[in-house]
Amino acid sequence: MPQFISAISLIVPDYDQGIEFYVGLMGFELIEDTPLSEDKRWVLVAPPGSTETRLCLARASNEAQEEVIGEQAGDRVFLFLETYDFETDFAIMQRAGIDFLEEPREEPYGMVVKWRDPFGNKWDLIERY
Repeated sequence: MPQFISAISLIVPDYDQGIEFYVGLMGFELIEDTPLSEDKRWVLVAPPGSTETRLCLARASNEAQEEVIGEQAGDRVFLFLETYDFETDFAIMQRAGIDFLEEPREEPYGMVVKWRDPFGNKWDLIERY
């Protein structure tokens, strides 16, 4: 029976800040926002058209979690946003004020640019050849 990764937890300082950035600015879809308790929610977002893997926006609930916001992968790129139209998506992200950490570059596998979300997480926008 096939399996897949359904969600990856992304620790954020606040649910609404995470939704504001990923849904409001990046254009991700809000898949679910379900209250679980007075201070905990199940929040899933995904890029447009994504059918399997989602980001589970998890609000930091203690000091240890707060300390790793934006550093869940150390100093490495943590997440990879794949596109079929690099130039268009890069231009849209530029207009939205996304924090790019480098100029786009061509690699043997495709076009890529490293960027950072407002919480410090490093991403690659990538179009594979």
